[in-house]
Amino acid sequence: MKTLKEQTDAKIEAGRQAKPEFMKGVDDIISKAKAFQQGSDAIKIGQKAPNFELPNPEGTPIQLKTLLDQGPVVVTFYRGDWCPYCNLQLRALQAKLNDIHALGATLVAISPQVPDGSLTKNEISDMEFMVLSDQDAKVASQYGVAWEVPEFLMEHMRTDRSLDLEKINNGNANILPIPATFVINTNGVVTWNYVNVDYRTRSEPDEIIDALKNIS
Repeated sequence: MKTLKEQTDAKIEAGRQAKPEFMKGVDDIISKAKAFQQGSDAIKIGQKAPNFELPNPEGTPIQLKTLLDQGPVVVTFYRGDWCPYCNLQLRALQAKLNDIHALGATLVAISPQVPDGSLTKNEISDMEFMVLSDQDAKVASQYGVAWEVPEFLMEHMRTDRSLDLEKINNGNANILPIPATFVINTNGVVTWNYVNVDYRTRSEPDEIIDALKNIS
């Protein structure tokens, strides 16, 4: 089975072949974002993870501190079910979910999408981990991974993808999370993280599993 990096690299290369000018524009934006160290304010290893209460697809509020009573928690921020890179990542995590559960951990995926949107029939709604809605990106901000999306990418979403983020995210039109993952121990402390403003790259599930083993 291909690694997640191999899958995302293949998708990036396909994008470069199909839309070289657009991908060059994305490269430029990511380079500028990295130069300004966007994502550098993310919660660090050894810091306390902010507690949160967010609704699941049925609208039931879920608290981090309640989940931590049951064991470690893996929190991953993703942009939405419309993002192909997010789908690759979450599919890869789903494939490793039994290993995550075997280590006593819970996987939580957070995006700005409204709960009702999460209930529509799509790949993510069929997965077996917890999906929560951070509509106004407040939790993403608390974790230091909220990103105001540049107009170049917003125009691409509106024109090329026909995406209405204001509707999808219930009013939040241009703030998305930087794809990031945090492993949090039962004391609420971050023991491992992955933060990269380049939304085309993600952490490998095996790295998350290794981080959970280190807790054990």
